[in-house]
Amino acid sequence: MDIKIKNMNNHIKGILCIIAAAAGFSFMTFFVRISGDLPTMQKVFFRNAVALVIAVITLILSGESFRIEKRNRMDIFMRCLFGTSGVICNFYAIDRLDLSDANMLNKLSPFFAIIMSIPILKEKPSKTDVGATIIAFIGALFIIRPTGTNLQLIPALAGLYGGFGAGLAYVFVRKLGKKGERTPIIVMCFSLFSCLVALPFLIIDYHPMEPKQLLCLVMAGVSAAVGQFGITSAYKFAPAKDISVFDYTQVIFAALWGILFLNEIPVLFSIIGYVIIIGVAVFRWHIARKGSQAN
Repeated sequence: MDIKIKNMNNHIKGILCIIAAAAGFSFMTFFVRISGDLPTMQKVFFRNAVALVIAVITLILSGESFRIEKRNRMDIFMRCLFGTSGVICNFYAIDRLDLSDANMLNKLSPFFAIIMSIPILKEKPSKTDVGATIIAFIGALFIIRPTGTNLQLIPALAGLYGGFGAGLAYVFVRKLGKKGERTPIIVMCFSLFSCLVALPFLIIDYHPMEPKQLLCLVMAGVSAAVGQFGITSAYKFAPAKDISVFDYTQVIFAALWGILFLNEIPVLFSIIGYVIIIGVAVFRWHIARKGSQAN
């Protein structure tokens, strides 16, 4: 009985942590948006600089080594490459789409991860995963609305690539996790790589910032850190198959901030897309839990 109660408590803690992470990431997109008319690369630099400082401090306080195993270096590079390009495209989309649309396109990352896990991790997806991925992309079309008159097509495609980059980065994070690489090292390398990529653009096209803009970008970094730590803690308390669906509350939070503070009302086609993508995510979660209970 005590074990069941403990597992239930951990399950609840996992759900609360992943919802907190979703709120953190939604606030990140919100602060990126309200930071104003600044170059995308400038926003990327300051957002990741904060995460870099937090990761370095975490490593120092833990007393762990900064050394990276030679066998992990290429995987870390690939995680950094696709993670950084994904963040850049995500930030570009955030500035040009409704917050909820940009967040939803980014939340296609689990479905991209399913596809890219086939060649990289040699994992064979189930028929349910294949079907869910196809349906999720149909949902994405309602958000992207690829017509000749859609002025938001390019930002929407950038947002779609942001989800792809994040999904592929997660695959390499998982591969690194299987090889025993530490989370602070992965976060530090990604943040440092992103800052180095953004730095030349920052130097060439730096836009002076008002204190409010700088505060917004710092808060974007802090919010992203809350999201990262929340996700890490959540999956320590409970397995992904039990709680991952709650990560989609990020879209709800983002839509709420957009309605309350930015006067953004999602159009009907976008809402249909949200329902399709979140619905298929809930279905995958239900099937995963059902299969786990059967075993």
